[in-house]
Parts: sequence; structure tokens; C-alpha cells
Amino acid sequence: MNIIIWLIIGGVIGWLASLIMRTDAQQGILLNVVVGVVGAFVGGLIFTGGSINNAPLTIYSFLVSLLGAIILLAIVNLIRRGSVR
Repeated sequence: MNIIIWLIIGGVIGWLASLIMRTDAQQGILLNVVVGVVGAFVGGLIFTGGSINNAPLTIYSFLVSLLGAIILLAIVNLIRRGSVR
């Protein structure tokens, strides 16, 4: 059951991050889920010094995951286009 919740929350986080970074038209639902889950991991490493997966779902963990996804999309845009956008 936890994996389904991870996928749903990851999809929402990836979708919100893609809206903020204006890459929503280029991404499908599968890429949104990947960006959300990887962004949660990146955000957990950067902001909490460990994995965000150990924390319960709170507003703080949601925001950390969202910031991680935004950072991930900024890095991808920088590599792909040469600008953060």
C-alpha cells in the first residue's frame, strides 16, 4: 500500500514542480511520478541530511520533496538547454 501512496504523492509533486518550472507540456504522468519520487530523495538528502522516506507525510516533508523536484528539474533544464529557465 505504501508504494501506491508514494506513486500518487510523487505524481502530484512532480506535476506541481513541472508547473513551477514551466515544463508541464513536455512531461507525461510517468515522468511526473519519476521527478516527484527522485525529487523527494534529492530534497531529503539536501535538506534533512538523510532520506525523506523515513519521515511521515507532513507539510514539511511535502515542501522538501517539492523543492527537491524543482532543483532536479532546474538541473535537467540547465543540462538540456543551457539555462534554468
